[in-house]
Formats: sequence, structure tokens, C-alpha cells
Amino acid sequence: MDLENGQIYEMQGSGKNPYKIKNVGGVYSCSCPAWLNQNMPSNARTCKHIRKLRGDAVEEARLAAAGTIAPPKPKGAEDKKELPLLKGEPWNWEQDLTGWWLSEKLDGVRAYWDGKQFLSRGYNIYYAPDWFTAGLPDHPLDGELWIGRKKFQEASDVARSQGQSERWKPMKYLVFDAPDAKGPFEDRMKFLADAHPSWKSPATTLLEHVVCASNKHLETELERIISLGGEGLMVRKPGSHYERTRSSTILKVKKFLDMEVIVTDYEPGEGRHAGRVGALWVRLSSGVTCKVGTGLKDKDRDNPPAKGSIITVKYQELTEDGALRFPVYVGPRPDGFPNAAPPTRKKEPEAKQGADVPRSPTPAPAIVPSTTTKRYFEFVEGSSNKFWEVWTEGTEVVTQWGKTGTPGRETRKSFADAAKTQKEYDKLVAEKTSKGYVEKPRPA
Repeated sequence: MDLENGQIYEMQGSGKNPYKIKNVGGVYSCSCPAWLNQNMPSNARTCKHIRKLRGDAVEEARLAAAGTIAPPKPKGAEDKKELPLLKGEPWNWEQDLTGWWLSEKLDGVRAYWDGKQFLSRGYNIYYAPDWFTAGLPDHPLDGELWIGRKKFQEASDVARSQGQSERWKPMKYLVFDAPDAKGPFEDRMKFLADAHPSWKSPATTLLEHVVCASNKHLETELERIISLGGEGLMVRKPGSHYERTRSSTILKVKKFLDMEVIVTDYEPGEGRHAGRVGALWVRLSSGVTCKVGTGLKDKDRDNPPAKGSIITVKYQELTEDGALRFPVYVGPRPDGFPNAAPPTRKKEPEAKQGADVPRSPTPAPAIVPSTTTKRYFEFVEGSSNKFWEVWTEGTEVVTQWGKTGTPGRETRKSFADAAKTQKEYDKLVAEKTSKGYVEKPRPA
């Protein structure tokens, strides 16, 4: 069967919860790990669940069509891997940024207008419709193809759709720099402000910048943007020039959440990490699995946390499918295996060429952290505006709920063991999300 545009179909896989197959403008996606972790454009991915739904012949035809419109590189840039752009560094949360320029960090697709076409950071062409590019100047612009907050995946799919006119209608091009304009950042912004009215491009606008009054002002603005569903902030040093490299004159300010997850498997490393762990597969309390590769040091790859053990990761937000977005490994939970003694690691024989990554001991029994990070949800419909929060303390499941903006009421339920506690925790989260509750950052 085929799905209508925007339709979602649930299919049971090997996990506890069914996978969600979605059709958005002819691009099929699935919430299973096999689809989520393919390193290719969304329109060129498939998985066994999509094939089972649509049939192999139909899927092969769709993938063949996707392959014919893979974005080429501009003439003369076929061998270039990355477009030289100004890229920011993370803020250390200590440096005084008073007087710097603040703007929202857009949750979209970085796009460089070279005067004729849009280019990606990987030097590929984004084929925007003619009506979208009409009126744009013949000099370079640096900006973001953006649909809205929390719509990165949709923006990415549209940008890669290679000129399918109807799909580009919600897209905007937000410009934040003029790379070839002379002078410091302030002069480049004035150049853009003066030139923008003459472009007469309804899909293009300039990104707003404001002066940072203090680090407290920055943190307040960050909380405001996050509360609206934004990703974070970008901060520009006054008087800075456009450098086509990573620079400390532009800083990224993002607020990460943290979560404790269970290690379920290893992904073999490649390149210099061949023969050891490249990434960890982890399971969230919701049952969703995802991969964590960033943050692992060499010692972690040589001696990874055991399968069944609990680790802490930080992440930006949950994706629509409940996986972690931009997860970063922090470290093992101090006790590692709460409510159970950690299994003894046996000395493994020396790795031979082509050997598997390090093996873990037999997984521990079903476990639950003695105290999990609080997960906060909200439900908004008509005049109804409610919150619900859940966490565990030992073998107790604790919920707090009520009208948004009030302290609410607290309920505690005790269970005989860790496994039953985990089962109740998972059941409650699944029930709330099925009723329309959406997970959000907890209000300060």
C-alpha cells in the first residue's frame, strides 16, 4: 500500500513499540534505527519496514528516481569536499560576551548563495525553484533555508527535493552575512540592510541581531528561544571579519539536556578506530534505541562501558521519533549496575585483524536507575493547558501533574523490583505520548 501525503502508518518490528512510517511529499521515513542511521539523503533511504509496506518493486523504482536527482557539485568543484564558510565554536559559558551581537541559531539547512545558486556545506547544489531565487543578488550571501522551529527534518527534505516547486512554498531564506562585502560585521549588516529592499524576493529576509547587554541577558534570551522551540543562539564579536574557517569570533550557545540510558550494543569503528568501538547503541526508558558516537575518548573505545550498564549522555532535544538529537557521551553512571553487582569482565584475547569490536560480559538483569532524570511533558488543546512530569526513585515511580504554571500534585507508586518499576515507567510515558502530551525542556 502507499500512504497519502502526511499519512503515518504504524508497523510492529522487533521492539516493544511499533515503528512509524511516514510519507511527506513522496519521501518515506521510518522511525526504526536502520532508517535513522543511514548516511544519505532522506529521499534515498529505505528499510525492511517500508519495503514490506510498499513492496520491493515500488521501493526500487523510488530509490532509482532518487539516485538520478542526487545533487551534483558545481562545475570546477567536483573534487572539493567542503565549501569554505565561517563556522562557530561552542561558548565556554564563562567568557564575557557583553557588546557582542546575538541572533537565533536557526534549526534549518545552511545554504550559501554564490550569486547564481544555493550550495550546501558539502559543495552540493540545492535546486531551488526559479520563483524562490528570483530577485536574489549576483553577489554571495550566507544564510539558512528554514521552515520553522523544530522543523529541521522537513527543511532538509525540501532542500534535497531538488526543485519540487510545491514543496518549497513554506521555505524561507534567512540571510545572516555577506561574505564578500568589505569591512567588519557591522558594515556588512548595513550593506545587507541597504540592499535587501531592492531584491524584491518574498522568500528572503534578514536575520535579526541585537546587542548583548550582559551574560545574564544572553542566558535570558537563550531560555526565551528554547521555550519557543528554538535551538539556541549565535553570538558575533563586534568588529569581526568574515573568515572562511572555524573562528572564535562567532560562538554557538546551546543548552543541552542530560539523560541516563542503557548500553545495548556496539558499532564497529572505522579508519583510525578500526578494531575498536566506533559508537554505542543505547536504549532510552521509552524503548527507543539510538546511536551515541560523539564524546567517546580513545580509552572508552578500547574499553567501552559494558552492555546492560547505564551511562549518562547529553543531548539537545528528542526528535519526532523519540530519539536523541546530537547525543554526546558523558560517562558511566558511578554505580554502573544499580540493584545488581556488575559482572566480571574477562580478559579478551588480543584482537586479530578483522576482529569484532570488544565484547561485553553477559548483560545484567533488567534494571532501572535508582533515580532517573525528570522528563517533562505538556498538553495543549483548546482551553486545556496541562503538564505531566515523571521520574523514578529506587523502585518508586513518581509523577507530578496539574495545570501548567501551578505546582501541581504528586503521586508515588512503589513496586517489588526494578523490572516492574521500569515497566510501569515505560507504560506511563507511552500512555501520555499517545494522548498528545509532548516532551519539552522543563521550565526554570
